[in-house]
Amino acid sequence: MHNTTNLKIPTFETVAEERRHRKERLIAAFRLFSKFGFDEGIAGHITVRDPEYTDHFWVNPYGKHFSQVRVSDLLLVNHKGEIVEGDQPLNGAAFAIHSEIHNARPDVVAAAHAHSVYGKTWSTLGRLLDPITQDACQFYNDHGLFDDFTGVVYTTEEGQRIAKALGHYKAVILRNHGLLTVGQSVDSAAWWFITMERSCQAQLMAETAGKPIPIDDKKHAMLTAEQTGTEYEGWLSFQPLWEKLQKEQPDFLD
Repeated sequence: MHNTTNLKIPTFETVAEERRHRKERLIAAFRLFSKFGFDEGIAGHITVRDPEYTDHFWVNPYGKHFSQVRVSDLLLVNHKGEIVEGDQPLNGAAFAIHSEIHNARPDVVAAAHAHSVYGKTWSTLGRLLDPITQDACQFYNDHGLFDDFTGVVYTTEEGQRIAKALGHYKAVILRNHGLLTVGQSVDSAAWWFITMERSCQAQLMAETAGKPIPIDDKKHAMLTAEQTGTEYEGWLSFQPLWEKLQKEQPDFLD
């Protein structure tokens, strides 16, 4: 394993090494989502593209709690929705959404979606987040809105529409549904979700208390976005959580 104290995104000598790294980070993301209360019954899924079979992705099995999933539980799914590796059931919505996102965005290594409380609450407003805090600026001009809810996503056609709403952004708000984030690593995709959820919470609280004062979006919001919203910053912000989780829950690497 690579030491994260040098604060550099790791590189790998073999595909097998990179695959193991991606799967371990994927499980860490699930465990963290559980710790933060992002689990809601059977809802939610995070995927990571396989480094060798790039039209395949790894995903959590259907119906297994985020806090219990381990590396050995992960499913490898191909572009047809067939389980190539693993013997547990697949969430149909996970395939319908994530397959189209991975297909539309070759740069996306990982995608995260869950029914977190503040994200789904904010989504009912059908609005983008405003740049009212430094953290919210990570999404300034970098998140979209899927402004149409037609029920549980079970078709790839619906997944294609979500991918279109995501566009080239790092996140999309799914109206009446919740948040979805992407990144060039599991680390960044998971971090964007965590901090976007908190930004939804912050704006909901601020609007309840009064009228939030936005950051000057012509200059300072964009500057802050350039400082805090990069792929590297997303990856970096995940590293303390990874190190803390390793000490608290070493079993997740099994």
